[in-house]
Amino acid sequence: MALVCAISNEVPEHPCVSPVSNQVFERRLIEKYIAENGTDPMNGQPLSEEQLVDIKVSHPIRPKAPSATSIPAILKSLQDEWDAVMLHSFTLRQQLQTTRQELSHALYQHDAACRVIARLTKEVTAAREALATLKPQAGLVAPQAVPASQPAAAGAGGEPMEISEQVGMTPEIIQKLQDKATILTTERKKRGKTVPEELVRAEDLSKYRQVASHAGLHSASVPGILALDLCPSDTNKVLTGGADKNVVVFDKNEEQIVATLKGHTKKVTSVIYHPSQSVVFSASPDNTIRVWSVAGGNCVQVVRAHEGGVTGLSLHATGDYLLSSSEDQYWAFSDIQTGRVLTKVTDESAGCALTCAQFHPDGLIFGTGTADSQIKIWDLKERTNVANFPGHSGPVTSIAFSENGYYLATGAQDSSLKLWDLRKLKNFKTITLDNNYEVKSLVFDQSGTYLAVGGSDIRVYICKQWSEVLNFTDHTGLVTGVAFGENAQFLTSAGMDRSLKFYSL
Repeated sequence: MALVCAISNEVPEHPCVSPVSNQVFERRLIEKYIAENGTDPMNGQPLSEEQLVDIKVSHPIRPKAPSATSIPAILKSLQDEWDAVMLHSFTLRQQLQTTRQELSHALYQHDAACRVIARLTKEVTAAREALATLKPQAGLVAPQAVPASQPAAAGAGGEPMEISEQVGMTPEIIQKLQDKATILTTERKKRGKTVPEELVRAEDLSKYRQVASHAGLHSASVPGILALDLCPSDTNKVLTGGADKNVVVFDKNEEQIVATLKGHTKKVTSVIYHPSQSVVFSASPDNTIRVWSVAGGNCVQVVRAHEGGVTGLSLHATGDYLLSSSEDQYWAFSDIQTGRVLTKVTDESAGCALTCAQFHPDGLIFGTGTADSQIKIWDLKERTNVANFPGHSGPVTSIAFSENGYYLATGAQDSSLKLWDLRKLKNFKTITLDNNYEVKSLVFDQSGTYLAVGGSDIRVYICKQWSEVLNFTDHTGLVTGVAFGENAQFLTSAGMDRSLKFYSL
């Protein structure tokens, strides 16, 4: 087997071995390397010429050394140059290997630094959102609303805390509710049974098709719109609550987002648009109800009425009070101007979580749904349970009062829709839906002529006949909200597929 020099990779003329690395070298090359570096070229250990061990091999007889002026002398100089090139090439290879190792280490450090920066950026973003949440709350003190005997509570650092103590239903408030109910009842009697001329007829409604779909309102990382409402005075303004903890105001005509409201720490499950002010309301399983300014894009009030997740919201006809239901088994009646809870009631005999709540159009009674399939009707002034509607076999998911004040529609996790007559306090119609149909949203149009159902799909029924006039299956996920435009000129829906859809002729 031929010996090969570790430096030149050629068969050596005078082979020798290094006892330090046990490698074979051409003697003249290793001697030059030792003269320059004093180390073994393979492992960098100290090495001297005396330590080199010659290897005896058979060689042809070489001629005597030529003189300096002869051609052989020139060849000798060329040989020396070649040896120098070999040594330099070997040094460069070693440096390349070292540089590769250093580059690999630098890339590893860079990757680690990028990970740290990403984590810090995420923490900074979370801190900024928390700060943005705290800032609007910090300025929410209403001294005139705090009785002298109850000093305003302050948290750490002197910041005002959200007021949640119960004030009680004062005679002034009860009179205000009664006056509003009287006005609404009078207006309803004047209207009688006449249907608005501008209302879309059933034959035209049956021709509705999807005309627009918007999927960019809420985050794609936590998909799903969980709540939907339209501004009663301008139904082109759409309000949605999402699984991404955000509340979004969307302009249907402009097809753009007006405001994205951030502050909840959990998903938003209920939203309401104030009929006459640029104000919206939202509720969440984070136990809070928030009042938002659309124009300012900030939270102006936080109502902490419950010890459990808030499951339902309804705005009183006066526009000044909110009804809320919760997993803590209580319903609460709160003043939206001060954030104070006026009264908070539970049915101690039932001992069951409330799943939804809705005011009657007159505002003196309201309904709540429970997790044990009951619908309870309450008298607001007396704070008493005046009627119960049993019949469903699963948790009640949605309730809706008709504008005529006579009908109540309810849906539950039993794939059925029930209609109740509030005058006779009985169920007069049950619409059995498909197996495993999930009812998530019920809503009457403003005239009480049509009833829309959102869940596994979208269905619209004409009241009194209770026949189906529309069915949409455009959503790829569960439909969580449906709403009618003014005079049913359009229908809108939102769902777990993160899309907001509009339907019209």
